[in-house]
Amino acid sequence: MNLMCPARILLLPGDVLEPVVGERIAQVYAGSFEVAAGTRLADQLGVGLTVVPDLVEGELQAIADLHRGETVVVLGLDLGLRLPALVEHTGDGWTRVPSDNEVTLAAYEQAAEKFRETIPHGPSETMDRWLDRIGELVPAGASVLEIGSGTGEDAIELEARGYRVRRTDAARSFVEMIRADGHQADLLNAITDELGGPYDLVFADAVFLHFDRAELTSVLRKARRAAGCLAFTTREGQGGEWSNRFLDLPRRFNNWQEQPLRDLLTETGWTITSLDHHQTRLGSTWLFVVAKRT
Repeated sequence: MNLMCPARILLLPGDVLEPVVGERIAQVYAGSFEVAAGTRLADQLGVGLTVVPDLVEGELQAIADLHRGETVVVLGLDLGLRLPALVEHTGDGWTRVPSDNEVTLAAYEQAAEKFRETIPHGPSETMDRWLDRIGELVPAGASVLEIGSGTGEDAIELEARGYRVRRTDAARSFVEMIRADGHQADLLNAITDELGGPYDLVFADAVFLHFDRAELTSVLRKARRAAGCLAFTTREGQGGEWSNRFLDLPRRFNNWQEQPLRDLLTETGWTITSLDHHQTRLGSTWLFVVAKRT
């Protein structure tokens, strides 16, 4: 334990069912009405549960003092923040700590137009082959939820093949861009929001690489509730990295190897129907996945 570092406290709602917990957790704390949820979460994380009968904001400092340099979960306490929220005490009060994904989203919010300038445009042989794979599983006319529509170009390709696409993105800048181009689009954060549905297909091109394992696990389970089929791309490799490339702003990228990704899809209730590798001209390798609900 690092006694010089402040504790981080992950605030979760008391009725949490599938918490996105990407950090190593030292302890779970819960109020009297959150004991059942706290017990489930503590068992899932393999840590202890402490019940605080009178769990109010004043108790957080005592909890933080016990766990300097560690991260703990507190269930059922709302500091007026949208939950889940990771907070630290800075000396002047509790401050929300942005997640890696939130930092990445902020980059897209600031540089959506620059992003559009840097990406390839128009159909490609690789995309056509992937859409063919999707078409073998999901017929034309099917309903599609697109997560992370970005500039909206993939949705145009999907609609050209006869699909009915709901465009969504967690970055308001992209939603406004798509609307300015004459299409309907909705603000939707796959990590914090439910996906709705039912749809025939959840589609996510170059989106899941911004999620850590815990976030992706949660999103894959949400997708399974929302649709019977799934198609996504992510980058192949080991570990993760921050990059300022192209946008001159920090974005988090998380790479996957094939077998761990297959294992995670099985764990979250998906059966892979196709998984193709594609190497880009820049030397990176991408995984193109199509799956159906088990």
